[in-house]
Amino acid sequence: MVFSLVCLSPFAWGAAKDTSLVRPVDVNAPHHAAQPTLNEIIIQASRTGQSPSLWPGSAYSLGENDLGIIKHRHIAESLVRAPGVWISRGNGQEHLTAIRSPVLTGAGACGAFLMAEDNIPLRGAGFCNLNQLFESTSELAERIEVLSGPQSVLYGTNAMHGVINVVSPVPDRTRASTISIEAGSHDYYRTTWRQNGGANNQDWSAAFSGVHDGGYKDKAGFDQQKLKLSHRAQLDTNQGGLFITTTAAFTNLNQETAGFIRGDDAYLDDRRRKENPNPEAYRDASSQRLNVNFEYTQSETTSWTFTPYLRNTDMEFLMHFLPWQPVEKNSHTSAGWQAAFHHQLKNQWTIHSGLDGEYTQGKLEETQVDSFSPSIPAGVHYDYEVDAQVISPFTLLQWQASSALILSAGLRYEWLSYDYENKAPESSAPDSPPPNGPCAVGVDCRFANPDDRADHFNNASWQLGGVYEFSPWLSVFSNLSRAYRAPQTTELYRLQEGQLSTDLEEETLDSIEIGLRGDTQNWRYSLAAFRMEKDDVIFQDTDRQNISGASTKHTGLDLALAWSSNSNWFATLNASYAKHTYDSNMAISDVDISGNDIDTAPRYMSSMQVGKAFERAGTAELEWVYMGSYYTDPENEHSYRGHRLLNLRWQWQATPDWQLGVRINNMLDENYADRADFGFGQDRYFVGEPRTGFIEITRQL
Repeated sequence: MVFSLVCLSPFAWGAAKDTSLVRPVDVNAPHHAAQPTLNEIIIQASRTGQSPSLWPGSAYSLGENDLGIIKHRHIAESLVRAPGVWISRGNGQEHLTAIRSPVLTGAGACGAFLMAEDNIPLRGAGFCNLNQLFESTSELAERIEVLSGPQSVLYGTNAMHGVINVVSPVPDRTRASTISIEAGSHDYYRTTWRQNGGANNQDWSAAFSGVHDGGYKDKAGFDQQKLKLSHRAQLDTNQGGLFITTTAAFTNLNQETAGFIRGDDAYLDDRRRKENPNPEAYRDASSQRLNVNFEYTQSETTSWTFTPYLRNTDMEFLMHFLPWQPVEKNSHTSAGWQAAFHHQLKNQWTIHSGLDGEYTQGKLEETQVDSFSPSIPAGVHYDYEVDAQVISPFTLLQWQASSALILSAGLRYEWLSYDYENKAPESSAPDSPPPNGPCAVGVDCRFANPDDRADHFNNASWQLGGVYEFSPWLSVFSNLSRAYRAPQTTELYRLQEGQLSTDLEEETLDSIEIGLRGDTQNWRYSLAAFRMEKDDVIFQDTDRQNISGASTKHTGLDLALAWSSNSNWFATLNASYAKHTYDSNMAISDVDISGNDIDTAPRYMSSMQVGKAFERAGTAELEWVYMGSYYTDPENEHSYRGHRLLNLRWQWQATPDWQLGVRINNMLDENYADRADFGFGQDRYFVGEPRTGFIEITRQL
């Protein structure tokens, strides 16, 4: 059978497209014949439709064959193969994100990353969620793309540290339809169904994934359903061709959530690993998205795209990580568009311009059933609505200076506005008793509800880069850029301790990156060094006030390396070294933390895959995952020692129509933590799963 050997390969290496994981194959065909070739795919995540070798930065892609052998239950299992990327898994489908950054926490920290599906952000500008990747249909994707580092020129606000883009399969009637059934440890069951069809110049596809996970922890599991529908029509015009692709995505999650276990090295105690301190915790979330992509090719040098879209999200969960355990409900509905124009000026110049716009209506409620203390009462803590509008033109200009050198420059300007309306009591002052305030007379209330207000954020981002090809096997690239993110609505309006207004600035990040990449007969590689400085960082100080003005530094090195042989052996390595430090004394500690490592920021991360495609026994892969040690508090007084995991995967094409898959995770049964933390004076851990096994049977229809 045939699999892509480049697990999360650099875009410059390409990724061979296949039609289906289960299909008739020549088992005697040499495995190396299916190796990816240079520039075989287009970078969808770049929004420019350009060849991968022209991109002046670090970009990685996990292809359909790679996703087919990983069969991730959580997207973290796949993205562990991207250098510098860490999806820190919580319980169930919960997670936090790091892309060339620490794992960022806090109300609006998720605004430092842009999560997209088919280039459209999963959430509206200003309404990020720390767990928003579970609203993607990554289990049904054709590939997952990662752009590391600042990407604001092409994506606008939030694309500071990077972009994760989930790419849907293009409808194709020749692609095989399949159904699979999977079972595994801890009452895990999954069914996946894919159907394709078409006639004349129209193709359609439908895909569904349904999961029941009993959970390793006590009283902690989830049920999840995802559905993706696509239709693609080709229309011929007098001047050129028009493609219209309509895509609808639906997700639903009902989760019983296990909280942290607490205590020094508690995750090493076998008696406590299954412990769930918060059996009452839950998270229910659903999302719906619809977009229609119009691609019009006017001529060989000119093309247009226009993509209107709708999105809706709803989420309710118990905030188990807070001692008083309130319930949050948040939702938002958006309508927007992405428009772009691509034109080649003569032979040396190419321009790519666009205009993005969006309107969002969002709301958030926080309530508590029982009183925790006089300053944390029962009742409504927050209840507000926000209307957000954004409009943002951008342009990217490329110059073919010579046959070997390409230079590029990009610019975006963005207008973002929030119109906030408070629905809860308008003050948290001690002289505002119920019903005008949530707390009793004479009590300093923890929760503050600002008066109605409007906020505006206008920002420019830019990029200068170049790629020089010394030879087909060696290119160097460099990139200088600025990115930004506007304050999120939760940072502006979910205030505490009497703070009834904020004066937050936009976070900005300046980055310089230098790298090289290449492709020989048996080797493919990418190496990039970066340095980033972030200013006006938004944080909550020791008085629980939301303020901005802090600075951080981020320096590192990313490596992606792949090798394959004519004897069908292959190996890949994805590794990173990074140092993330506080560059100013932030008021999140009683001591000076300037120069300290940022908490939850490991210096070293890597994964390695070694495998072989056997002529008649399928493809087997052994994966090693390394997580280095990291501090869990800003003072650098508490730490997690890191871990090493070993995973085994095997896919066997028993007949042209039947396939068997087996996976064993954490083969050595190591005790480890998916996430370590220090909060409320204690070490806290989300415990990683012990050795688990899964078996899947797939039938081609």
